Amino acid sequence: MNIVWKIENGPALISPKLFLDERGYFYESFNENEFKEKVADVTFVQDNQSFSSYGVLRGMHSQEGEYAQAKLVRVIRGAVMDVIVDIRKDSPNYGRIYSVYLSEENHRQFFVPRGFLHGFLTLRNGTIFQYKCDNYYNKASERGYNYQSIPFNWENYIDKSDIRVSEKDLENPNYVFDFDF
Repeated sequence: MNIVWKIENGPALISPKLFLDERGYFYESFNENEFKEKVADVTFVQDNQSFSSYGVLRGMHSQEGEYAQAKLVRVIRGAVMDVIVDIRKDSPNYGRIYSVYLSEENHRQFFVPRGFLHGFLTLRNGTIFQYKCDNYYNKASERGYNYQSIPFNWENYIDKSDIRVSEKDLENPNYVFDFDF
């Protein structure tokens, strides 16, 4: 695996070593030893997958307390704009927003540590998004915040009228930062 960029005690963007020939391609999508050596000492225990049509925005979500989750996310088919926010109050990067383009063509993976809000916007119809979690889902620990309270311009990627958000996510409270952007 190649590390495209990495923030100390924070997120990392990973690109696999791709082996191409006339038959297609092969790459190792995950290697625990190499991940722990190059990215973070995390043990993943659950894999999740979603299928979304064009313009679906899923987020902004986190798991808190003893059920907080780190994630390793990627796109199997389609493309997304993946967005995370550092909400760790003791972090020197508190409030910082990171966004990456993930697609079936670039095969990149995005490591999201515990203590981050996470969401993504699908940029193609039929997008398959997959992610590993280092902790099991716990409904009582789930937190969601309205995506519009995050100072990120989703409309840079698709027209606002094409964004589709679940009723549940639209009803989430705003995230309130301890400072002004």
